[in-house]
Amino acid sequence: MLSVQGLRSRYGRIEVLHGIDLAVNSGEIVTVVGANGAGKTTLLRCLSGVQPVTGGAITFRGENFTTVPAYKRLGYGLAQSPEGRQIFTNLTVEENLRLGAFLYTDDRVAKDMANAFAMFPILKEKRNLTAGGLSGGQQQMLAIARALMGRPSCLLLDEPSMGLAPIIVAQIFDVVKSMKALDVTVLLVEQNAYGALKIADRGYVLETGRVTMSGTAAELIADPRIREAYLGI
Repeated sequence: MLSVQGLRSRYGRIEVLHGIDLAVNSGEIVTVVGANGAGKTTLLRCLSGVQPVTGGAITFRGENFTTVPAYKRLGYGLAQSPEGRQIFTNLTVEENLRLGAFLYTDDRVAKDMANAFAMFPILKEKRNLTAGGLSGGQQQMLAIARALMGRPSCLLLDEPSMGLAPIIVAQIFDVVKSMKALDVTVLLVEQNAYGALKIADRGYVLETGRVTMSGTAAELIADPRIREAYLGI
């Protein structure tokens, strides 16, 4: 569904991605793990079109996606739940969700919202409250639900567990795991390597802008280098 070949990107004169190769097959959950500053968020920003690509190519569902403008990518089926949530704090929960569905005016929007509320019941309870008053975990739920309102076939998730209590992290990862039942392919970027690999099919390890390891999630969890560097085992 999604592939990256030799992807490069820079901030000013400083290159931060040095020829990334990566593939995500339809129906998979693929995770990219790595330390702070490894280039994980930059990779997702390149895929969603908000960070310029300076080399290589992005292919999505068989089409060259490298130069497709960011605002058009959701229409092709690619959505992102960004790092730091980036919800509209002065708007209500429901208004945030409706903005996620900005491409659509059909009757299905109401059903999409009902599905979002079924996935995250607390959002239904707080639908008329401003999003800025939600807890961190609830804001993360809203960010994911807002992305799903765009009806993506592939969802880019950037650090969904960041700053959350363990019990909320477990809930978020359960929701990510349930994406398969919704026919949504997921590319998950996470510092919580163990939690991410536990729900993933395959994974990539990113270090200073380069892929240094890849394999099935089980292979990466069992690898002594990964266990020592990222899993604390």
